[in-house]
Amino acid sequence: MTTTTHQMRDWTGPAILSFGFRPFFFGAGVWAALAMALWLPMLSGNLILPTAFDPVSWHAHEFLFGYLGAVIAGFLMTAVPNWTGRLPIVGWRLGGLAGLWLAGRGAIAVSGALPAGLVAAIDLAFPVVLALAIGREIVAGRNWRNLMVLGMLGVFILGNALFHGEAARGVYAAQGYGLRLGLGAAIMMIAVIGGRVVPSFTRNWMVKRRSAVLPAPPMQSYDKATLIALLVALGLWVTLPVSMSTGLALAIAGGLHAVRLARWSGHRTLAEPLLTVMHVGYAFVPLGALTLSVEIFAPGSFGVAGAQHLWMAGALGLMTLAVMTRATLGHTGRELTAGAGTVTIYAALVLSVLARVLAGFWPEMARPLQMMSGLGWIVAFGGFAVLFGPLLLRLPPGKRI
Repeated sequence: MTTTTHQMRDWTGPAILSFGFRPFFFGAGVWAALAMALWLPMLSGNLILPTAFDPVSWHAHEFLFGYLGAVIAGFLMTAVPNWTGRLPIVGWRLGGLAGLWLAGRGAIAVSGALPAGLVAAIDLAFPVVLALAIGREIVAGRNWRNLMVLGMLGVFILGNALFHGEAARGVYAAQGYGLRLGLGAAIMMIAVIGGRVVPSFTRNWMVKRRSAVLPAPPMQSYDKATLIALLVALGLWVTLPVSMSTGLALAIAGGLHAVRLARWSGHRTLAEPLLTVMHVGYAFVPLGALTLSVEIFAPGSFGVAGAQHLWMAGALGLMTLAVMTRATLGHTGRELTAGAGTVTIYAALVLSVLARVLAGFWPEMARPLQMMSGLGWIVAFGGFAVLFGPLLLRLPPGKRI
């Protein structure tokens, strides 16, 4: 009987194509750092890309749908075989999917010279093919429980399509329906999947340490209620972003998820930053909801973009960095612990998020704070590519990261 291990061992091509997390996590880290390195001179007017998107919309799209799309692919193509018991997609089929992702990044970058419909088709080919591949595996494995993940991926793809449509019509897509729909789908993914893995990982770690207090088990009745509240709040935010009812719904959802997070005993994990960072990353879900609520009731308190970055850069950025570091260590046979380099990239990203939010709160210092935020982001994801690249590319291992 062929197993996942046998399939990977039988693969004689490039090591990076031996499992789904390898090309997409490495590509995501490199692209996150490179896109920010391009964005900083674009922000100051020293660089103009031949893209049809306005600079802010390009920046938003390439993080939310470019970077995050790669992380979602790496996670799902690694997790779905475990969920379904079926063999993973490896080799040249995996390489072809990674090639579609790269084609999307190139098409967006030079979209000013291409028809808008062609750009959208090239960019959307990657997530659509990914969804078809994941859907086939879930159905074939009769893993009906995770059809909701496929549904959220479908909403994420729809958000990307709407973003392209808005940009083609000259709408400021960085604050449009497409971005809010894609971001809302991504936040729900964190709430659902993070709500499973964070308390589970925490419980396993605390049991090994023989802790007398354990976190609440995942996906209890309270958790389901918080997910429903968040879904309602996100739906209102997508359709009615400045409505008072939206502000109230976001405040309720934020409060419920703050309590949910507290039930996972994250304060007891400080001895292992690889675990603590997942709690900190999840904390940006309720923080983002509460801050957006404040911005609705008191416009100008943080600025919409500043408040939104608690979700964009905080929840999505830090949670994905946490997942990529942990999964890379685990799937390459390394000890599940964070060394000094890993802690440094976590800290750089947290500082990046805080600087970006402060820029919205302190307009007079917005430009230097945005630059500081961008540099922190580059340190975080460039550091990930440097530290974890050898593991993802299967180069000879060096010292513990």
